[in-house]
Amino acid sequence: MRSRSAQIGFGIALAAAAAVAFATHASALALLLAAAALIVGGMTWIDGGPTSAKEVTLIATLAAAAAAGRVLMAPIPDVQPVTVIVVVTGVALGLRAGIAVGASAAFVSNFFLGQGPWTPWQMLAWGLCGAVGALAAPLLRGRVRLAVGCFLLAYVYGFVLDVWNWYGFYPHTWSSFVARQAAGFPFDSAHALGNVALALAAGPELRRLLERYGKRLHTVIVWS
Repeated sequence: MRSRSAQIGFGIALAAAAAVAFATHASALALLLAAAALIVGGMTWIDGGPTSAKEVTLIATLAAAAAAGRVLMAPIPDVQPVTVIVVVTGVALGLRAGIAVGASAAFVSNFFLGQGPWTPWQMLAWGLCGAVGALAAPLLRGRVRLAVGCFLLAYVYGFVLDVWNWYGFYPHTWSSFVARQAAGFPFDSAHALGNVALALAAGPELRRLLERYGKRLHTVIVWS
């Protein structure tokens, strides 16, 4: 019953987000409301899953580690460990964990780096990275393949943020869209190269660690 309610809540939130995002007079505020609706729906779906106290603790720990790494590396523009940690979480622990860690890491780290209308979109973009990690897990298990995946997802993350920025604050023309994407390209490239370095250095080791812990979480003891 709880799972069914979560699915209904998620569906309603998606419908609300779509209605707001495609409204005739959509603006930055409308897009912010759309992002908030998606996040609420996603959290409802995650909460409706078969979680345990240990799983919640692990997700919170990973989100805190990703947020701390982002804050510590803030002096280096767009180089941070969040994307790699989120993708590896998705690969090792599945869809719910990947999305939850991505969204939570963005929200928590922005308490130190600054909250604003960009926060829900960062939550969505990193949640998407976690989802891709889970859905493409068989393709991301090698060191090089993980690095390539994280390299590409840096540009996906940047694209999501640039589209929001363009649609909310720029004239809706192709020239302004291209200009917005071009302005963000150097920062997205720094993000991508940082992801490659982090994934090559520690990605598979973190995945194996999380997989071992994940197996312990789902171990069932049968008393005979």
